[in-house]
Amino acid sequence: MESIRAAEGDDAVFGVYWDFASRIHHDGDRDFDIAKALEELGIDPEHAKAATDESWDAEIRTRMDEGLALVGTDVGTPIIALDRSDGERVGIFGPVITRAPQGKEALKLWDGMIAMMDVDGFWELKKTRTERPEFGERPVTVAPVG
Repeated sequence: MESIRAAEGDDAVFGVYWDFASRIHHDGDRDFDIAKALEELGIDPEHAKAATDESWDAEIRTRMDEGLALVGTDVGTPIIALDRSDGERVGIFGPVITRAPQGKEALKLWDGMIAMMDVDGFWELKKTRTERPEFGERPVTVAPVG
C-alpha cells in the first residue's frame, strides 16, 4: 500500500484497500494474486513486489507509529485520526462493529464517535461481543483515482 501511496496517492490506496478487503472478507480469498488484482484495478502490478521488499518497512513503521502515538500501544486496528474542534489531532481505535450500518444509522454512529473524541479524557467504550461479523453483500469495487 505504501508503494501505491507513494506513486499514486491516497485515493488509489483507498480503492485498492476496498478491493482487497472485499476479496478477503466477502469472497473468502486470502490467496489472490496481488499483481493480477492490481492490474484489474488499473494499478501498475509492479507494486505487488513491495509486499516482500523490506525497503518499505521503515515507512510502514513510521505510519504505524504516528497512529499509535495518537491512541497508545494497547489497541489494534482500525485507528481513525481526525482534528478535534479545538484543532488537536486525536485518534481512536475502532469502531469495532459486527454489521456496517447504513444511512441514518451510519451517520448516528459517526456523529457519536466524533462527539466522544472531542471530549478531553474520553478513553474507551466496550461491551462483550455476542455475534460474529456479518459482511453482507459484496460491495462494488471502487475504482482507484489517479
